[in-house]
Amino acid sequence: MTSGGDESLAGVQFSMVDYVLFSLMLVVSVGIGVWTAYRSHGKESTQDYLLGSGAMSLFPVGLSLLGGIVSAVSILGNPTEVYLYGTQLYLSLVGMIFGCIITYFVFLPLFYNLHIVSINHYLEARFNSKAVRRLGCMCLLLTYLIYMGVCLYAPSLALSTVTSMSSLGSMVLMGLVCTFYISVGGVKAVVYTDVMQTLLMFGGVLLVVIICCNELGLTNIWTIADQGSRIEFFNMNISPFERHTFWSTTVFGFYFTINALGVNQASYQRFASVGSLITARRLLVFYLVGVWVMWTLFYFSGLVAYAAYKDCDPLTSGRIQKADQVLPYLVMEKLGHLTGIPGIFVAAVSGGVLSSLSSFGNGCACLIWEDLLKDMSYFRRMSEAESTRILKILSAMTCILGIFLAMAAGQLGNIFHVLNSIMGAINGPLQGIFLAGMCTPWVNTKGAMLGFLVAFCYNLWVVVGKFLRGGGSPPSLPLSVDGCPEKLLYLTNTSTAAFINTTTSVSDISLITNLTTNFDTQRPHTNRTMYDVSYCYFGVTGIIITLIISNLVSLCTGPLSPKNMEDGLSIPGCGRFHRWLWKICSGPAKTPRREMCTCLSDGYELTGCQYYHQDSNYHHLIPTSATRSECRIQDLGGTHHTTPISQPPTCCYLRIFSTATPLPSTRLDSTEP
Repeated sequence: MTSGGDESLAGVQFSMVDYVLFSLMLVVSVGIGVWTAYRSHGKESTQDYLLGSGAMSLFPVGLSLLGGIVSAVSILGNPTEVYLYGTQLYLSLVGMIFGCIITYFVFLPLFYNLHIVSINHYLEARFNSKAVRRLGCMCLLLTYLIYMGVCLYAPSLALSTVTSMSSLGSMVLMGLVCTFYISVGGVKAVVYTDVMQTLLMFGGVLLVVIICCNELGLTNIWTIADQGSRIEFFNMNISPFERHTFWSTTVFGFYFTINALGVNQASYQRFASVGSLITARRLLVFYLVGVWVMWTLFYFSGLVAYAAYKDCDPLTSGRIQKADQVLPYLVMEKLGHLTGIPGIFVAAVSGGVLSSLSSFGNGCACLIWEDLLKDMSYFRRMSEAESTRILKILSAMTCILGIFLAMAAGQLGNIFHVLNSIMGAINGPLQGIFLAGMCTPWVNTKGAMLGFLVAFCYNLWVVVGKFLRGGGSPPSLPLSVDGCPEKLLYLTNTSTAAFINTTTSVSDISLITNLTTNFDTQRPHTNRTMYDVSYCYFGVTGIIITLIISNLVSLCTGPLSPKNMEDGLSIPGCGRFHRWLWKICSGPAKTPRREMCTCLSDGYELTGCQYYHQDSNYHHLIPTSATRSECRIQDLGGTHHTTPISQPPTCCYLRIFSTATPLPSTRLDSTEP
């Protein structure tokens, strides 16, 4: 393999074997949908359709979770980052560890133990507001639908340029395949197709890397990358204006994980599809190991591409138009003579897109049904079978809408950069609302809503400001064309050029970076403003602003009392701190001056007690094993007592329930002490 490239590329086209390999991926995806639909025999409930009956195995669900997040964006975008800017972004994997820890102890147990279907149900329960729930629903739907459209746009163009199929036909074909198998098979079809597609993603890139390493040499690749200043892991610069440092990439990895796993409907459906919280937590560990392996492979493929083109950069020499095309160009130029390799690579990219498309399509259907339609009187009267049919229609509609959005993505041009960044502006504040509810139990509804609005407006201001200031791509590390034959400085082969140059730029489709590299303008180190802060801090900034504003507003408008917080809606440690703090700030509770007790005559068995605090409406049912003459009660301090009925307890009103209609009771009044 030479850095200069093959002088004759006319034969680099899709062969019959390539067509067969790509078609086989589509046929297997459809077959899995049919198989899961057949196994259900049309008897599945909405829970089965959305959560897979909550009893699926760890390994397939783990691969589905991994494939839904690690998509074609990673296959094409991660190598480009390393090729141009070096390996510093690899340290985002360190930040992912901290993000997984937060998800492990905060998001996952709270969501899972509530037995909810939509994660926005938590917002309604926590803030007692359907408006907050619908806000969360609309935010997630907006980001998911745009993401689906853009994911479908990239591989469709790649397919249309190596075959005789038009880009529109490619988008329709892949969109309909995904629509079919998720609408008939539900989340089980999504999971099982994701298994195949994830393995194909990993295997396709691994095969390309192995072949290239065999020709270039593993040690030689690392040496060339080091000589080209591509190896960098510990840039300890603390400036927030530096694009990638150890600190910024670690923060970015943390935020990415919270966004992809913590507050993500598609990911939660995978967690809820297994049988227990312990298994769901193991699923999280499986994902962390898997993403380390796959992203390490994708990043290393960028070093392979740099070593292959160290003396003849295809971007500088004019053979490709966009940097994100370097890995597809490597496959087509260097490996195109190997029968089936181009087909495997295109199938891997397309499989990655179908994996993400199906995951988010099923998640959108779940959000629309659970948050918007289910509680309407018309849909409430439906049977399980009718509700499941509605869900299948919603799944089909979301994927079809994704096709139309994919068509629009090709027409938006640079405007799409702004839309992509707006999605990042929404995600950070929304995650802030969830964290405020879970970690700060005193935050009320007003605080949460105002915190979101302030953070969203700030993020949107920064996004639009960057765009209006004419942000451009930061300069890359040195690239060379010294080894290019003069006649190869401009690529004349129409087949390879067509495939590469019409593949969409990953900077157009990447939701990983939220704020694309095109906005990371390199300005002089003087007169830095908030518009020049690294995109890595963008999402976390939204979270922090939401938390600060929501707490301040809640303290000013009246923080939420512990008695108004239901169990299981906040982290246990934060709940205990809330009760302790409330007790300190409120002072000692007042002791009631009067009490009464309803007594039963002999012959009636007690079944329970209920007490009322004199100064509030707070009440609590207490199980009891009481006999005819005593009742087991709980006083306000939480201590249980067994008290004779003739001696009513102090500090509470007590009422005793019977299994039969009681005889007239006796009322005992006490005097004030």
